[in-house]
Amino acid sequence: MNAPAFHPVATPRLESKLPAVGTTIFTVMSALATETGAVNLGQGFPDFECDPRLLDGVVAAMRSGLNQYPSMLGVAPLRHAVAAKIEALYGHRYDPEREITITAGATQAILTAVLAVVRAGDEVIVFEPVYDSYLPNIELAGGIAVPIPMTTEFRIPWDRVRASITPRTRVIIVNSPHNPSGTIVSDEDMCTLEQIALDHDLIVISDEVYEHMVYDGRDHRSACRYPALAARTFVISSFGKTYHVTGWKVAYCAAPEVLSTEFRKVHQFNVFTVNTPMQHGLAAYMADPRPYLDLSAFYQHKRDLFRAGLAGTRLRLLPSEGTYFQLVDYSAVSDLPDAQFALWLTRELGVAAIPLSAFYATPPAQHIVRFCFAKKDQTLALALDRLARL
Repeated sequence: MNAPAFHPVATPRLESKLPAVGTTIFTVMSALATETGAVNLGQGFPDFECDPRLLDGVVAAMRSGLNQYPSMLGVAPLRHAVAAKIEALYGHRYDPEREITITAGATQAILTAVLAVVRAGDEVIVFEPVYDSYLPNIELAGGIAVPIPMTTEFRIPWDRVRASITPRTRVIIVNSPHNPSGTIVSDEDMCTLEQIALDHDLIVISDEVYEHMVYDGRDHRSACRYPALAARTFVISSFGKTYHVTGWKVAYCAAPEVLSTEFRKVHQFNVFTVNTPMQHGLAAYMADPRPYLDLSAFYQHKRDLFRAGLAGTRLRLLPSEGTYFQLVDYSAVSDLPDAQFALWLTRELGVAAIPLSAFYATPPAQHIVRFCFAKKDQTLALALDRLARL
């Protein structure tokens, strides 16, 4: 018998769909924090547990046999709970059968919305600094991102938005409360967005995952509050952010039926459906609105504690109107570029942060990093003790 011919092992040639994408800065900084024993104020997740009642609801669902595939749309009790919450808070009624979809986290919801409505060559307006998934999502859909820098106060420059619209503009993605800046949109902003969307027949994707973290008596201006805007918007929010369970990766998308129909066509083929017992546990937990109604006060305490501690350093505090993030300008401390400063801060002081340049395609000249204060008070106190050396 002849020996089989030897063929050298070779991998196929391919052209990356995301050639500019590597390991995210969030992964890099979290790994460095673990390696060095630094306090991780970089990646945005809590270091404390959720309400035990929420866990009890999930366990009860598991033990009662709710462990198989649920409806592709999400379990009915959770969709109805979401619709009721939105109506109570924002005055807009979504049909839970046709207009609410439960998703595998907000990142999946945003990608699904982009894939549902962005065609090859369509332009999508985003605002820099921009959450890191938006640009790859647009690229995967064959769209063209049109980044518009926010002002130095991290506000949306609406005149520049109008000037950037072309016949190919299809979508505007907005994010409020805004990650990473911590700013929020005003009623005037939303009315302007509504008019622009109507004037140019645009679709809006409204990333509202921090909707329940708005401070100093301000209101969250959801797209749901504006009827003409709600009629052309995917509104996305996150149970993980709201209930301190980011690892569960459960969120929702609320949109009018015509948009939800297209959204679900994509959703059923990229994840199909979402963890069954967690959906039932969340639905039962939402019967009590206090956890999300009290969330702003909970995080404002942490924000105020953190800001008071930073006030004694040479870091300049920028406003934090919402989210659980705090931007600081370190110009008085160092002239290092922000990525290098974040590495130095982690290795030398033992506190991990995220450089703001990670949220830009072409970063401007600035010396700003982002801290996350969704941490135990003891964790924040330890970080502040180390930052006091600045």
